[in-house]
Parts: sequence; C-alpha cells; structure tokens
Amino acid sequence: MTDLLTLSGVHTHIGRYHILQGVDLTVGEGEIVSLLGRNGVGRSTACKAIMGLLPPVGRITFKDRPIAGLRPDQIAHAGVGYVPEDRQVFPALTVRQNLELGLKRAGVFGRWKLDDVFALFPNLGARQDNPAGVLSGGEQQMLTMCRTLMGDPDLVIIDEPTEGLAPKLVEQVGRLLDEIARRGTAILLVEQKLTTALRTSRRLYVMGHGRIVFEGTPAELKANETVRKEWLEV
Repeated sequence: MTDLLTLSGVHTHIGRYHILQGVDLTVGEGEIVSLLGRNGVGRSTACKAIMGLLPPVGRITFKDRPIAGLRPDQIAHAGVGYVPEDRQVFPALTVRQNLELGLKRAGVFGRWKLDDVFALFPNLGARQDNPAGVLSGGEQQMLTMCRTLMGDPDLVIIDEPTEGLAPKLVEQVGRLLDEIARRGTAILLVEQKLTTALRTSRRLYVMGHGRIVFEGTPAELKANETVRKEWLEV
C-alpha cells in the first residue's frame, strides 16, 4: 500500500509547552487509521499540525509532497479534508448552503453529491432549507463532516466525531466512515471510543505524552492489555 500521509519526527510547541515530541505516523491510500489516547496527550494538536493550523517542526508529506509550512487552504486544496472536534457550521445559512460551501469550485461535484448526503442522513435532507443553527448538536456534527466531504478530499482527518452523540448517531457516524472508505478516501480518525476505532480501523496508533507509544492492528491492540491499561483506560 502506498503511503498517502507521512509524519516523520514531528514536534509542535504551544507557547512554552512541548506538545508533540517526535511523532511518526503514516496513512495509506484508502486506509482508515485511528489515533487513540487520553485527553490532552496531543491527538488534536497532531491534526492541527497536519492542517497547518499550528507550526510543526519535522517532516509532513502528502502524496510525497512536503506540506509542513503551507497554509491551511493550500493543504485543503492539495486534497486533505479536516473535521475539527468543535462543530463549526454557519448558523444563519441553510443546510444546503453549508454543504455547497464545502465545494472547491461552485457547482463542481466529485465523489460526493448532495443526494448522497441526504440519502445517508435523511434528517439533513428533510431540513436542507432550514438554517443550520436550528439543528441539534448531532445533526450539526453530521453536517460538518458532510461539508468536508463535498470538497472531495483524498484524505479526511476527523477529530472526535462521536463525542457527545447519542448511540443512534454514533451508529450513523460508523456507517458514514465505512462509506467514506468504500469510495476510496483515506481517514485519520481521532476517537475516544475504543469500540468504534477497533471496528472501523485497519491500523491504530496510541499516543501518550506527545509520542506514539503503540502501532498495530485492532487485533494486536485487543491482545495488548498492558498498552490498554497504561495509555487508554481511565
């Protein structure tokens, strides 16, 4: 499998705090990779460093092209989508208008079209002409993820998509992740729920204190009680 995204020896500081401390990570073409760990270990910082929202030190490449130091919009246009952990919708715009803002060029659709989104999430279809601000928190999360997909990324970074969602919506997120992968888009998933990560991922990384402390398959993580107890379980 060809590596799509590669991080090599990536460090990031926020003020005087050294958050990422030499992170190595890869995501292959069409692969779902989860980044696990307790809150505060640097997972979201890694996402922001990849997207150029925080200045990284080290090497980050996408499709063999160095992207460390590029602006977020340049990284997005290169084919990297980003769904942050805070649900960022434009509340005064309709659901449909929010989705259309995700297109790289107005009216030009790629692998994802409006009908695809509305088929996966009928609630969004039924409320497509309503302001996004009236949606529930779970619906806004769905809208944020789908708006990112409208840009037809080759890799989408999704930070805590199931945080605070009801079990039914967690199932919908799982189906969306499966559909994203089925269409050939790679996923770097930051997830707190171990069951979701184990079910959907081909490989997993566990982060602790700003470093990668485990890399392996879901089966290998299930078998490694020491890693789970030391770095994941509360």
